[in-house]
Amino acid sequence: MIRSLTAALLASTTLLGLSAAPALAQQKAPLVILRSIDADNYDPIRSSSIAAAEVLYMMADTLLSLDFDMKTVKPGLAESWTVSPDGKTYTFKIKNGVKFCDERPMTADDVVYSLKRLIDPASRSSSAFRAGSVKDITAPDAQTVVYELNEPYSDLVFQLALSFTSIVDKNTVEKLGQNFGVQGFNGTGPYCWTSWTPRQELVLKKNPNYSWGSPIYKDPKPQVDQIIWRVIPESNTLMAALQSKQADISYYLPYFAIDTLQRVPGMQVQQQKNYLYDLYMGFKVDKPVVNDPALREAFNAAVNKDAITKAVFFGKASALHTLLNPNVRDFDKGSESLMPKYNPEAAAAILEKAGWKLGPDKIREKDGVKASLTVYGIRHDINTRMMEAIQADVRKVGIDLKIQLWDATVAWGKLATQEFDAFILSYPYVTANEAMSLYFRSTQAPTPNRMNWKNEETDRLLKAAANATDDATRQKATADAQRQLTAANIWVPLVSQPVWVVSTDRVEGVRPHGIYGAGLYKGLDIKLKR
Repeated sequence: MIRSLTAALLASTTLLGLSAAPALAQQKAPLVILRSIDADNYDPIRSSSIAAAEVLYMMADTLLSLDFDMKTVKPGLAESWTVSPDGKTYTFKIKNGVKFCDERPMTADDVVYSLKRLIDPASRSSSAFRAGSVKDITAPDAQTVVYELNEPYSDLVFQLALSFTSIVDKNTVEKLGQNFGVQGFNGTGPYCWTSWTPRQELVLKKNPNYSWGSPIYKDPKPQVDQIIWRVIPESNTLMAALQSKQADISYYLPYFAIDTLQRVPGMQVQQQKNYLYDLYMGFKVDKPVVNDPALREAFNAAVNKDAITKAVFFGKASALHTLLNPNVRDFDKGSESLMPKYNPEAAAAILEKAGWKLGPDKIREKDGVKASLTVYGIRHDINTRMMEAIQADVRKVGIDLKIQLWDATVAWGKLATQEFDAFILSYPYVTANEAMSLYFRSTQAPTPNRMNWKNEETDRLLKAAANATDDATRQKATADAQRQLTAANIWVPLVSQPVWVVSTDRVEGVRPHGIYGAGLYKGLDIKLKR
């Protein structure tokens, strides 16, 4: 059958006077992408995991897209947009000719449906806040969407580029119900859902109609017939599969493997330096011991972030000496001077001055309370090694750190409790205000504001930044918030984790992106050479 089909193709191209090679170049084995984790579902409003986002970007589109610098917003499904002078009304002009994977034409009504589904209280989406305070979303005609807010929202265009705001097909959602994103999916992305075997693989096929890709790519059309997202939890097995070319691309490789893979012939290793994915430790500030600002400051000064980063990440990540990544939009360089520098002697002096005295067991005490705290987190190699190193550092200044790491299936439930004093987590983000609003606003407690930080000034500054209609006002409020939160030592920022994408010589056109952890974003420009 395959031989007959190939012969027919060769014959037809010969009759047309064309070369058969370009046509056959795309009829190769599927592109295999390896990762170590899977998502619980692929419904954009029900999953906030990176594992979901990285596939959703290929299966669906958003109104807007984000350039590789992680700061410049570009057209997506919207070819253009305008904003009213008061910052409350956004008008989007939708591209013509867009179709869902089932070939039904997409219109402005589909955009309205998808975004209203996100913010509908009945959906109970944890991502609904990203839409801002919505007054209404309407479609006056098939190519126009009017997005009305109750108050200005300076982050809106960035949020409308995230996978949570993906445009989906109403018919498929209603047909599948809670199984949408589990048993099937229908979006307007460059690739279409074929099948999903949880914790094993998700298979996509090329959307043959797709020609409306983001202008950040050279070619707006997908070039690969089939993509398989394959799950291999064990890092050494994953690396071996890539080296033996049983797969084509991965950005889930252990950091110790990067140097080795850079020396392997036929392997391309690329880094996206604008990737915003940070690892931090947070304090639950209303708990005994860590409710003392002096102890939190001393803890920050006692941790040797540079040494830990070098040891745990093999020099392939950057120690974080600021609350936020310096590459993020509206980063405030002035806040850097407020972050305690590594200085164990200074840390000990801070504790002494605050009344934390060394006991006979070399653990400090104050008013009969020991400087002892328990940290919770997800159990994996990086967290284990990070926490053991931090534990050793703070022990030198008289702070006792107890570590409790849990399997991911248990950890999120544990992190939703009030049992712990501190926690370690990592997170992606796109703007400074998004990061701080998500984790530090009073309304976000007890989760994701697991620190229980409730501060009127923080709330005021973040609201001012969100409601700003000019850059200067937004930047000043965002800077002031960074300085306040840095000085309070609510977090111990640890590491900015870059994304390293490794691909074999069977593939070309790979360029790391990294929006919300998605290393390949739309997957456009990628081609198979053989």
